[in-house]
Amino acid sequence: MLMKLLIVEDEPNLSSIIRKGFSEKNHEVSVALDGTTALDLLSNHNFDVVILDVMLPDINGIEICRRLRAAKNFVPILLLTALGSTENIINGLNSGADDYLLKPFKFLELDARVNALSRRAGQVQKPNEIITIADLQINSKTKSVSRNGDTIILTAKEFKLLYYLAINSETILSREQLLDNVWDINFEMNTNVIDVYINYLRKKIDKPYETKLIHTMKGLGYVLKL
Repeated sequence: MLMKLLIVEDEPNLSSIIRKGFSEKNHEVSVALDGTTALDLLSNHNFDVVILDVMLPDINGIEICRRLRAAKNFVPILLLTALGSTENIINGLNSGADDYLLKPFKFLELDARVNALSRRAGQVQKPNEIITIADLQINSKTKSVSRNGDTIILTAKEFKLLYYLAINSETILSREQLLDNVWDINFEMNTNVIDVYINYLRKKIDKPYETKLIHTMKGLGYVLKL
């Protein structure tokens, strides 16, 4: 499937290599060397995937992610970063990115991850636009969540995790299943990102309410149920 890609990378040699690799596969590729140019392109054009460097000379990649998601632009974003700690990765994903790739990297892996993001974005969601579990309501079209009538603000990744738990309610999901379906299949398996995000959700979805909906099944994974 041919894609329209935006590469946001301030290192000319690296951006040239990435552009050449995807152009040889007949994808349409645009390049921005700074955050301001990237935001301008994204406000005037539609892209299938954005490959976004974190360290940019003006507006960094994290801030670009936040601005896009705040503007309800849910284009798939893959972050390129040299910062590989769990804290940095979670910060990037929490800003709205869908995946990350550590520098240095091989183009074959970048290509595989971009293809995976594009496939996921093109998948048709289940027909239930509004999912209701007890007093929790999840609207997959507006990406909004409420409980007991209270609006709950989630990041893009928190929503994606909650939505996947919800469409599989009553089913125990392992950490591996959550990594495969909410993040990328090549995500580092030794990371504790699932546990961190489950805690984020619990603070927003469960903590203020008497009835808990997110349950830990020791040694098995997590389940959303009444």
